[in-house]
Amino acid sequence: MTRTGRLAALAFTATLLIGGLAPAAPALAATSTCGGTGSVTTSTGTLPDGAAFEIQCPAGPWNGTLFLYSHGYVVPGSSNPAQDAGDPITGGWMLSQGYALAGSSYATTGWAIQQALPDQIGTLDTFGQTYGTPTRTIAWGHSLGGIITAGLIQRYPDRFSAALPMCGVLAGGVATWNTALDSEFAFQQLIDPAVQVVHITNPTANLTAAITAATAAQQTAQGRARLALVAALGDTPGWFTPLLPEPAPGDYADAEANQFLWDTKVDFPFTFAFRAELEARAGGNPSWNTGVNYAADLARSADLPEVLALYHAAGLNLRQDLRTLDQASRISADPSAVGYLAQNIAFTGRLAMPVLSMHTTGDGLVVPENEQAYRSAVDRAGDGNLLRQIFVHRAGHCTFTPAETITAVQVLTSRLDTGHWNDAALDPASLNAQATALGPGYNVFLSGTTLVPVDPAFLRYQPPPYLRPFNLPPGGGH
Repeated sequence: MTRTGRLAALAFTATLLIGGLAPAAPALAATSTCGGTGSVTTSTGTLPDGAAFEIQCPAGPWNGTLFLYSHGYVVPGSSNPAQDAGDPITGGWMLSQGYALAGSSYATTGWAIQQALPDQIGTLDTFGQTYGTPTRTIAWGHSLGGIITAGLIQRYPDRFSAALPMCGVLAGGVATWNTALDSEFAFQQLIDPAVQVVHITNPTANLTAAITAATAAQQTAQGRARLALVAALGDTPGWFTPLLPEPAPGDYADAEANQFLWDTKVDFPFTFAFRAELEARAGGNPSWNTGVNYAADLARSADLPEVLALYHAAGLNLRQDLRTLDQASRISADPSAVGYLAQNIAFTGRLAMPVLSMHTTGDGLVVPENEQAYRSAVDRAGDGNLLRQIFVHRAGHCTFTPAETITAVQVLTSRLDTGHWNDAALDPASLNAQATALGPGYNVFLSGTTLVPVDPAFLRYQPPPYLRPFNLPPGGGH
């Protein structure tokens, strides 16, 4: 068995031993009425592990559906409030339609999936104890909340009716941090040998050093070519600013400049600093690049043409740089840490309910290739008929308008109402028409502190393959 196979087997075993199968929740007696009071009501409180929760009931009658929201990554040590919707405009529309909303903070910050999954179930239990069991419960969330959403329905399928993971880390934890390691490793070997890529002892200093080295590299053609290679191993898109158009095909200089912004402003904090928090909670390094063929990965990357063009323009030998990566000492993972990260969380692909996922095409933090990774796992498990995926043509991470999010909600609830997907309604033209019909108050984008009118931007899109997939066996349970 290969090392990757041994790690996958260990992770699978850890999932079975650690995860536990959650029994279906019993029906709970209501102590209060949700909705119908003439004004939106908000309940807050604290779960036994210290996580906060927030529950909102509509002003009018409750329609029986609860949306359980999972929020994204919180920088270690930052404020960590409960959230029950991604933005107030979308949340207000949901409440106006009779939906109830709930969500928790998580007991810890950082890669807090271990705490988030039970905290969200604790919030769901609290709702049931207070208002009674919902007729339907829909999990939804952004970014890290997207992987939590998908993790909730995998681990607790009896508690949910459907799911809407948005801009989610749907490649799973192991694949995500392996991909981060690939970019870190190329950066270390080709740009700054002094940075630490695992076992980071001083995250703040390490991040500062990486940004300083990248900024210096950006000043030369050779440095820009190598930064493009670093970006390509993570499939970072060359589009950064949501309200600016995508760089024209073949404008590789502009694309690389945008990747530099992704690296220094968004991605490097995770790869060169926040990895330390992950390793602390996992009890070691959960990532490896033993056996990785970087030339083969580059050949499959969406950014290959850019790398070829910039290396040629810089007079650099790409084969020599790939040979440098090939000959460098590789990094092995701590198997127990891989088991932890697979538990928190990797995917079997098994679905017991409809799932609609949504992603922007210009997301450089959680790249849209995550959707391909999830789709391949679900198809392999034989549940592809339950999954639909929609895409928005915009730069940025989770940069959806309220209208686009509400349209996704409407598509998913229609699937529950009718028992089948209306694939005609999932056509981008139909989605855009539905979003437009919501009116100008919802077709807006927050730029700084200003709401800017924005047309809906659904499009037909097939994400390229995820370069370093990692999934659990379809029969692996939870």
